[in-house]
Amino acid sequence: MTAPDETTRELKGIHQQLNLFWIALAFFSRIPVPASTEFSQSNLNHASRYFPAVGWLIGCLCAAVLWATSTLFSIEIAVLLSMVVSLLLTGCFHEDGLADSADGMGGGWTVEQKLNIMKDSRIGTYGSVALWASLSLKFMALSQLADPVIALVVAHPLSRVIPTIFIRYMPYVSDTDTSKAKPLAEAGSSADTWIAVVIGGAALCLVPNVFVWLVLVLVGVGLASYLFLHKQLKGFTGDTLGAVQQVTELAIYLTLLAAASNAGVVITMGTAG
Repeated sequence: MTAPDETTRELKGIHQQLNLFWIALAFFSRIPVPASTEFSQSNLNHASRYFPAVGWLIGCLCAAVLWATSTLFSIEIAVLLSMVVSLLLTGCFHEDGLADSADGMGGGWTVEQKLNIMKDSRIGTYGSVALWASLSLKFMALSQLADPVIALVVAHPLSRVIPTIFIRYMPYVSDTDTSKAKPLAEAGSSADTWIAVVIGGAALCLVPNVFVWLVLVLVGVGLASYLFLHKQLKGFTGDTLGAVQQVTELAIYLTLLAAASNAGVVITMGTAG
């Protein structure tokens, strides 16, 4: 039998992990979390291990909406509705980062100018075009995939891996006294990062027929994003993490579509067509 003190430690450990997940969920979505959730800077740092887990939840909810609505409407309407649900669940958190990053990189000449533009709540031409292009490509790619339901489940957790890695291994370059992403200024541990990689990377098991291609694309997007941000800002901001997530998510959809189009692959769970 398990000793009482050992059982208490186990329950405390489970409670702590759930608390970290609730913090991650509260930070990256509009989904309500228990009022008893214990927020702190230290807890948020360690909650980074569950950022891809939030992606699993968002992806599954969006996939459920797409599957249910596709029985009533055309695939185009079903995809659009699932995208709307995604925006509502996350509060356009990542899309806002994409728009701000595009405005900052496109409109600023110096690092200081770029950071100031990114902090502006108004959206400019670069941000508008970036959002239009991103959402349009997502819609078109998902509408043409043989199994967009699986694509959503795969892309949401997987696309949150690279931003989580950046939090650990890139410097934070914004003004931590005024930035809306101040909590991300302090990275978690290496263990937190690798746990996130495992949780998000598990999505690759759903598409074994394109496993290698997705890994190559993720590495390519990650390296390109790292070099670009290093050149532009010498590090990351909260907005750029959102932009990287959006670019990675789109890259996953396009990779799945390209694999299906060029090799006759049908993306289905655990099978290769």
